[in-house]
Amino acid sequence: MDEDLRAAVEREAEKHALLNAVKHESDANVGAVMGPLMGDNPAFREHADEVPGVVGGVVARVNDLGREARRDRLETLAPDELAEIEAEDEDDDRLLPDLPGAEDVDQVRMRCAPNPNGPWHIGHARMPAVIGTYRELYDGWFCVRFDDTDPETKRPDLDAYDAILEDLSYLGFEADETFVASDRLEIYYDHARDLIDAGGAYTCSCSGEAFSELKNAGEPCPHRDKPIETVHEEFEAMIDGEYESGEMVLRVKTDIEHKNPALRDFVAFRMVDTPHPREEASEYRCWPMLDFQSGIDDHLIGVTHIIRGIDLQDSAKRQRFVYDYFDWEYPEVIHWGHVQVDAYDVKMSTSTLKELIDAGELDGWDDPRAPTLKSLRRRGIRGEAITEAMAGLGTSTSDVDLAMSAIYANNRDLIDDESDRRFFVREGVEVGLAGSPPEQAAPKLHPDHENRGTRAIPVGDAVALEEDDLPGREERIWLKGLGCFQYTRDVLQYTGESIDVVRDGDVDVVHWVPAAESVPLTLRTMDGDVEGRAEPGVLDYDAGAVCQFERIGFVRLDQVDQAGSVAYYAHP
Repeated sequence: MDEDLRAAVEREAEKHALLNAVKHESDANVGAVMGPLMGDNPAFREHADEVPGVVGGVVARVNDLGREARRDRLETLAPDELAEIEAEDEDDDRLLPDLPGAEDVDQVRMRCAPNPNGPWHIGHARMPAVIGTYRELYDGWFCVRFDDTDPETKRPDLDAYDAILEDLSYLGFEADETFVASDRLEIYYDHARDLIDAGGAYTCSCSGEAFSELKNAGEPCPHRDKPIETVHEEFEAMIDGEYESGEMVLRVKTDIEHKNPALRDFVAFRMVDTPHPREEASEYRCWPMLDFQSGIDDHLIGVTHIIRGIDLQDSAKRQRFVYDYFDWEYPEVIHWGHVQVDAYDVKMSTSTLKELIDAGELDGWDDPRAPTLKSLRRRGIRGEAITEAMAGLGTSTSDVDLAMSAIYANNRDLIDDESDRRFFVREGVEVGLAGSPPEQAAPKLHPDHENRGTRAIPVGDAVALEEDDLPGREERIWLKGLGCFQYTRDVLQYTGESIDVVRDGDVDVVHWVPAAESVPLTLRTMDGDVEGRAEPGVLDYDAGAVCQFERIGFVRLDQVDQAGSVAYYAHP
């Protein structure tokens, strides 16, 4: 190999070694470099026996460089290839796919439109997590719009409006604007009047059963061709409350022979006798259906992108008929599948949860057995952990499963470093101590942060252990932070042996609490309450603090009291 060829091999080898190292954020590998090097440079192949030796030296020099130095050198040698790697890295970091048509609008505008019939369960978190993340990605805008125009079937809960906004804040988002649909009835009435003028709606007094038969047969309702003046008069009578529930509706004219019967002349307004629970809306009796109300609002609010369940595909199709009458452009629509959450025996349904709470089977919306955001919050799980897990599900049209372990893993990353360690013994057994052990134990506050120091635990004459940790006769155990003991004659005899007995694998390490100075604590879990005793240091915390009970898991201290404390179990 002459000098010119060697120089060419070194140049190309350096580029490929840098590409390999930067892409994988690790040292370059000769074998991984050889393939693309020889593929890009056929002239090197006749010297295949000599090239590896040259490449080995180049790879060694590249591996001696630091991370930034490698990147800077690659930017000099191959800026286009570096840009491709960085673009791939950026794509990998994005939890969500690009929004279709985002480049065609001045601002991405989205809406979260909850029905305020109760606080949010875990599944509800997906919508704000996704649209909130999109807002950040596109420097966009999103609103909360309470779609509360069903005062009977999905009756609003007056406490839910604020509860939902609190849940949204817990997830890490604040809406740019908030709307309440029941405040906007006059807006919907005005647009209904315009739709009537456009020949797009008619009043109908057919019974539901009679109209269903006509619709399924593709035959027009006999009221379909009423004069516009008559339709206006009857609609105003609806607004004035002159009809009873089921007596009169306003229908949108679509295609009575449409291949999908669900899209044939659908109801836009109906009469509801049950007063709305909000005082401001309690006098109204003529209420819009969700498809009409939501469609009008999406246009007026300027929504550019709608995300909704794949089971609501017909909603977009119905609303397009209204948009066509008004010559409006319909927003981009993304349909996604349902999300299923494991780990709960309770159905993820607001109405079901409300029934269980009313029946006393759940203590409230924040019961640890309830699959609600309030429950997760009380357990010490941060909203950010939920948001990241939900956004990570993407926007697939397929149904997706969310393992609670994903939320727990995210939360563990957020709280592990700052969570002190403490001992808690579940329904333990008391054992006396003998052999003059230390009067005070000093286990670390955190195993990874020596600078945080230790906590002082008084020992006394006896300790409480979990029953499964009690050793067999004449066996030894290591009481964490205290020392080695042998179980003999119904007491734990202090042996004074060094930690080497643990390192050699002969002795198990267990947690414990002093029998005399430990404090009673109830641990609330998804499987029910667990009684036990905690080391006295838990009394130093304020309610709301998070710590880890060693060998048990992370908890949030809900009540701190000498007479009896309460903690909520978060996760392992």
